[in-house]
Amino acid sequence: MDCVHYFSGRCRSCALMGQPYAAQVSEKERSVRALLPASVTWAPSITGPEHGFRNKAKMVVTGTVAAPVLGIADRAGVGVDLRDCGLYEPDLGNSFDVLARFVTLAGVTPYDVGERRGELKYLLVTVAPGGALMARFVLRSTESLLRIRKHLPALLAWLPQLAVVSVNLQPEHKAVLEGPEEIVLHGESLTMRVNGLDLHLRPQSFFQTNTEIAAALYRQVADWVAEAAPNRMWDLYCGVGGFALHCAAPDREVVGVEVSAEAIASARLSAAALPGALEFVAADATAWAQRQVTAAELVVVNPPRRGTGTELAGWLECSGVETVVYSSCNATTLARDLEQMPSLVPMRARLLDMFPQTPHYEVVTLLRRR
Repeated sequence: MDCVHYFSGRCRSCALMGQPYAAQVSEKERSVRALLPASVTWAPSITGPEHGFRNKAKMVVTGTVAAPVLGIADRAGVGVDLRDCGLYEPDLGNSFDVLARFVTLAGVTPYDVGERRGELKYLLVTVAPGGALMARFVLRSTESLLRIRKHLPALLAWLPQLAVVSVNLQPEHKAVLEGPEEIVLHGESLTMRVNGLDLHLRPQSFFQTNTEIAAALYRQVADWVAEAAPNRMWDLYCGVGGFALHCAAPDREVVGVEVSAEAIASARLSAAALPGALEFVAADATAWAQRQVTAAELVVVNPPRRGTGTELAGWLECSGVETVVYSSCNATTLARDLEQMPSLVPMRARLLDMFPQTPHYEVVTLLRRR
């Protein structure tokens, strides 16, 4: 893949840009395998398109009301417009010019980091299979909220595929993408149809960046769970419930645990149409697991980059859980967590290239108690 922004030096986010895609995947495989025991059986890596795959955009907004810039800010705080970035799914990329036009129409001043003034910090946009969109305006305050409401009908006329529009308030001057308060202006949830299942994504809910590879990840985990055939299963750090929903069965009790209340609301909405005993709990995964009297036979964990941490890894080691499926976006923290649970032996693993053009990836590992 060639990118004018990368080769001109304007954007260096894609650290592997210019390398042949096969070489990128090969290097990821080499680095991940080096961190896991040599006895692990590896399935072939799962790859997808090397461009046009991103289903979400986190656009820094700079420039002026008349000429907003959507993309990133360089070290000097100068905006770099990335509306034509080749990583975005086409339906996502096609929305940016319309959203920029709306910023001008509604008179929402881009936030100036150096001057600490202005309103619009980020535009967060997600596209679902089929082209439906969610757009979130991250604002410093409610100063422009009435104008956004006033002109929202125009935006919906320009972009009728918008299923959800919301405002997120982030008043603090620090490098935090969004704040806790969300004001939904239109719709409720974005429907992500994956492997024949409708996953409902509300604002502030996490979903994987690459829909095609996420679908493959869910299928792989569902296959391993079907082989183990547990009567009880937990999905810790469940997000919108992707793993739990894919593993639901009439004779299986499945509990998903996630700290985000919005994600749990999304998961519950999706679960209503599925068979089996599906329960979703808004709680800290570690604290919730420690409170349970007995453990499930199988536990899926999908922690953030920092990993499960010592407490949860230690609990899994002593819990009596027979099978753990660990989905990780950072094999370094995965390897560290595995050291904390030596009775759970990595048996199988698979790399999924969720993030082409970057060193990042997803790796899923099947652990069984020795």
